[in-house]
Amino acid sequence: MLFKSFGTVTIPPAVHREFGQNIDHLVVQSVQNTALVRSLKTQIDEGESEAIALAMELADVFVVLDDKKARRIAKQLGLKVIGTVGLLLRAKKKGIVSEIKPMLGALQQADFRIHNSLYQEALRLAKEA
Repeated sequence: MLFKSFGTVTIPPAVHREFGQNIDHLVVQSVQNTALVRSLKTQIDEGESEAIALAMELADVFVVLDDKKARRIAKQLGLKVIGTVGLLLRAKKKGIVSEIKPMLGALQQADFRIHNSLYQEALRLAKEA
């Protein structure tokens, strides 16, 4: 679904280690600005730090972040941010998926925390409320 929405997806090594799988259309690219990564790691985790730094290097890309603090930092740095729920809404809008409600439920079952207000707003935007 992610690849149908965006094509090739570039991730930093820390995210690849967290993800742990090799998938077509998934490109692992090292971050050049290690000083920025070190600075960001004082506030957020390594994967988010590398993702933000890589997005800055690639320019004009979306960075996928769900952590509130990481999202705030990325936005302050002028990056375009999208989260998991946003990805689902984008996929629905593009006709890649027919419903997001079952996916949101599966995420919740997998301990992915979605605030009830975000859950309800996502269903409203997807016209599934």
